[in-house]
Amino acid sequence: MDGEDFSNDDTPVMPERVQIESTVDFGDDFGVVKFADDDDPTPIDSFSGIRTEQIPQVTAASSEPSAGIIQISEDTISPTPARGDARERINLTGGSRRIEPNRAPPPISRNTREGRITIGGDSTGEQNRPALVANPSERDSSGSIRRDSTGAVRRDSTGRVTRTQPQQVRRARTNSQSDSGTGPRRKVRTNSPGQPQSVAKRDIPTATAVGALLGAIYIGATLVGPVAVVSLLIIVLALASVEFFSQTSITGYQPAMIVGVVSCIACPSAAYWVGDAALPLVFAFAFIAAAVSFIGTTSVESDPAPNLGLTMLGIIWIGLFGSYGALILRISNTGIGFENVGTDTLFLIVIGVIANDVMAFFVGMATGRTPLRAWISPGKTMEGFVGGAIGTFAVVIGAGMQSGTWTKLSHWLIIAAVISIVGPIGDLTESMIKRSMDIKDFGTLLRGHGGALDRFDSMLFTLPIIYYLMLVLTPWAA
Repeated sequence: MDGEDFSNDDTPVMPERVQIESTVDFGDDFGVVKFADDDDPTPIDSFSGIRTEQIPQVTAASSEPSAGIIQISEDTISPTPARGDARERINLTGGSRRIEPNRAPPPISRNTREGRITIGGDSTGEQNRPALVANPSERDSSGSIRRDSTGAVRRDSTGRVTRTQPQQVRRARTNSQSDSGTGPRRKVRTNSPGQPQSVAKRDIPTATAVGALLGAIYIGATLVGPVAVVSLLIIVLALASVEFFSQTSITGYQPAMIVGVVSCIACPSAAYWVGDAALPLVFAFAFIAAAVSFIGTTSVESDPAPNLGLTMLGIIWIGLFGSYGALILRISNTGIGFENVGTDTLFLIVIGVIANDVMAFFVGMATGRTPLRAWISPGKTMEGFVGGAIGTFAVVIGAGMQSGTWTKLSHWLIIAAVISIVGPIGDLTESMIKRSMDIKDFGTLLRGHGGALDRFDSMLFTLPIIYYLMLVLTPWAA
């Protein structure tokens, strides 16, 4: 290496001033920078005459965080979080499931809501229960339980529970008001539905005398003519309608009584003078008049729906069914040769119904064991039904043999069968309505029989069927 030329060596040669001195002049931009010597431990605290605050030197990494240094957690997203704050972890997967923190918060305890019923537990606590039996210490000097003005035992001065159950509060009702306050109070049944009522004893001598008197009146009207018979029929239907609407008003209902009675009289009158074509018109006007009577009331407390229905029930049951008796009698006015057709037919119906009632009563009283419908009328038995049917067939056949209108045995048997079946149905229907209204009898006009409706209930059901049977069989054609 002795012959090498180092004249072209690219190694920079530090200025002698830089190697010797510890300052470098960078010109106008930075000025003179002074470097500290290696053995000078004094920190640099100025640059070109500009004083700055002393920068602390970090000598070693400390495991404890410094109070002046911001701790950045892994959950921190913002580059400048607040001191000591850590934001919640954000779900960056796009799913709807929320990323829960590493440590779930403790469950929140809630107080039990007041008023909630807990099955199997005592929500009131033992201390709040009424004491049904007082302790001896809860009695006064006389030995009686200490009570207040209301009759309930309260806590004494020592805090012992001495309360008993309070007295039941009952709502006062007016004697003339029902539970709903809309009308007279209904009667309360004293017997259970399955317990049969005792059958009232019948005054047989009085009933026989009254029945004989009614029979004599009817026979006299028949001898006079169909006009006398239809007049007697209208009187009977008028009495029956008065009884029906009067008794239903007493038991708590409020039917249109005037409309009902007038309609029951108008039905047989119109049927006899005009015919069956007049009956729909009578019922239409009756319904309108009954509806107007309830529209004129002051409030809905009049119960228009049940009372209007009850009004129409009476008109149909008494007025319409009874008007078929007038239609039967009207046939006697149709021409020569028909004078006795209507009266003879109605006579067969009357004596057949009477025979059925009488025989059913005596046979049932003597041998009756099986009630037809115990909850309706325990006195009407299957044995009485059979006995009544036998009596009806015997009487109708005997009377038919004397009749100039019904001359065939087949016709007599048909009429007897209708009376034997339909007559007891009418009687049970009347008893059912009376039982539902807690009525013993609809009237007391006929001693031993009750009222007019009680006596002729079976006949009302028989009249319409016999009328149409009469139009089919046409006994006058023989």
